[in-house]
Amino acid sequence: MDNRINEIRRVIRALRVSMREAEAIMHEQINRDEDCTFVAEEVMKMRVVMSGLVQERAALGDTDPIVVASLFVPRRRPAPSRGRLEPRRLVPPREVAQA
Repeated sequence: MDNRINEIRRVIRALRVSMREAEAIMHEQINRDEDCTFVAEEVMKMRVVMSGLVQERAALGDTDPIVVASLFVPRRRPAPSRGRLEPRRLVPPREVAQA
């Protein structure tokens, strides 16, 4: 059973990468105002296969998340906190001295 779970996880990882690549191609075609029917149909077929694999994996009792490193975009580090900021006070504009 462990071998089957590992095989399913491997196929899911590969499908996720393929789906992301196909979606990127589809978006490029849309941006160029081209027909993306073929690619969209392929993505839908991949989703059907993915759904079946996920159901089979759940039936085998595997609930651990499947991480694909290439799908994650690194985030910027948050700016360091500078302590509590005081609210801004509204000050009337300075009058220009008439000479």
